[in-house]
Amino acid sequence: MNSYPLLLAIAYLLGSIPFGLLIVKLFRRGDIRKVGSGNIGAANVMRTSGLVAGVITLLLDAGKGYLAVRIAMRMAEDIDRPRWMMAAAVAAVVGHMFPVWLGFNGGKGVATGLGVFFPICPEAVGAAIILWLIVVAFWRYSSLGSIVATAALPVFIYLFYAPGHSPPPYITLATVLIAVLVIAKHHSNIERLISGNEPRLNQR
Repeated sequence: MNSYPLLLAIAYLLGSIPFGLLIVKLFRRGDIRKVGSGNIGAANVMRTSGLVAGVITLLLDAGKGYLAVRIAMRMAEDIDRPRWMMAAAVAAVVGHMFPVWLGFNGGKGVATGLGVFFPICPEAVGAAIILWLIVVAFWRYSSLGSIVATAALPVFIYLFYAPGHSPPPYITLATVLIAVLVIAKHHSNIERLISGNEPRLNQR
């Protein structure tokens, strides 16, 4: 299908829309890259610009990932559909992390990652969210919850994508790739968690 390169380009460009930056500017709070952690994701937006701005950013970041995969569902032929859904998922997450508009310096991919997997396996997304909530409830670290839930996502995909059967290798590989990228983007959070300097949710 000649439109497959176009599909990947669409997924990447959707993922690269820096909603956090745009929302903070809309709320007249300046450049999100110059406050807090400097990250354009929902967590930093919420800490620096308020709950409403953070929730809007979260929904839009997840929504762009969801839309990228849904477009792949519509464009790809039946026999190739799952492969190109996963390819679009990777492209959208990479777009969020390395957006061309911001010098390839973007967010950490948690919300966009949840969005891309929702049309692929909503049960796995639900399990990841529950795990995030449990970790945050006990330890009060949002970043730790994100890291643990992301690390567990390939397991949840394996369990819930086709219960009783192993998912196709390309689904497992793409899921692991996204998980590795998201965790790698949390390297500064991991360093602060180890040193004990990571802020908890009840701290500024």
